[in-house]
Amino acid sequence: MIKRLPIIIFIFIIFYIYFKDDVFKDKTIVIGASLPNSGIIKSWGDAVTSGVNSYLNYSNENHLLGNKEIKFLTYDDKYEPELTLENTNKLIYKEKVFALFGFVGTPTVKRVLPILYDENIPFFSAFTGASFLRDNKNENFINFRASYNQEIEALINYLSKQKKLNKVAVFYQNDDYGEEGYISLLQALKNKDIKLVAEGSYKRNTLSISHAFNEIKDANPQVIFMIGAYKTNSLFIKKAKENENLKDTIFCNISFGDANSMIKELEKLDTNTQNLIFSQVVPSYINSDIPVVFEYQNLMKKYYPNEELGFLSLEAFLSAKVLVNAISRIQGDITREKFIYMLKTTPTNLLEGINIKFENSQLLNNVYLFEYKNNQFLELKNEK
Repeated sequence: MIKRLPIIIFIFIIFYIYFKDDVFKDKTIVIGASLPNSGIIKSWGDAVTSGVNSYLNYSNENHLLGNKEIKFLTYDDKYEPELTLENTNKLIYKEKVFALFGFVGTPTVKRVLPILYDENIPFFSAFTGASFLRDNKNENFINFRASYNQEIEALINYLSKQKKLNKVAVFYQNDDYGEEGYISLLQALKNKDIKLVAEGSYKRNTLSISHAFNEIKDANPQVIFMIGAYKTNSLFIKKAKENENLKDTIFCNISFGDANSMIKELEKLDTNTQNLIFSQVVPSYINSDIPVVFEYQNLMKKYYPNEELGFLSLEAFLSAKVLVNAISRIQGDITREKFIYMLKTTPTNLLEGINIKFENSQLLNNVYLFEYKNNQFLELKNEK
């Protein structure tokens, strides 16, 4: 036994080195993201950056993390999964970031899942409602927003109960994002005993809508679900409003469609913005009666005075506040394991006016519906 002792000690040391949780002692805590800072959904990257940094700047100026500062390091992926993979490798292995935070997109996130599994790094607040981040048992995946399932269920519920509409078609992006939305829609329709009357898809990062439009227009749908990016959705809506069969159709857009950018794009295309409904995972960004939204408005005005307010930057701001709060509550050494625990135990009243509860691998569980009318987003009442 004594002869074996050095071997046992050696094995113990190896296990300790391999499995121990790294302690982050640097003055600056670096959080990393791969974002579309250019390309067809550049507005997404801009909104995330301004929303996150408006709160992180406030945190650093007011020493919310004591003697430590926090930095949001981003690389551009143009909404291309292979670039996301390249960026994630850089963030983890070169920059050695404390956590990954605020990635944008379903196909982009899906591409880096193998690394996330291998490295066991905290992955917080990805801007996607994909089911694979919620059905997964990986403890390091913590979502902030509600799922696509919840958004689409809320829309279908509103359309069937309040609008009494049942002729539904779908226009979707031909990738993992579009597939997630498409499957969620089919399930929601099945639950209401409603059949899909038509469908059409397009290739990611393109404006190729003609084939999809031709697949849908002759079905005379009352409602078309838009599971795409804002520029492509807008182009489809413009074409539809010029068609006799579709001029009165209601267009339902989930949060990833970027409501604010879509309205701007439609106005650029000189297209009317009637009959547009949007699901969102955060309340109205102009509702200053909600204390945390009022805080968002003030800090955006201070740090990004030239940036327009919007749903996406509000979501980014709120998630950044949760992130900073989680780190601030860590006692003793700062480790990833403690950070994950603090995220999951975020105080329910942290975002004053918006309830938080960690369930289904996510912190927010409400969906808000809006109609764009009289040049503003008006919230719709949705009976459950």
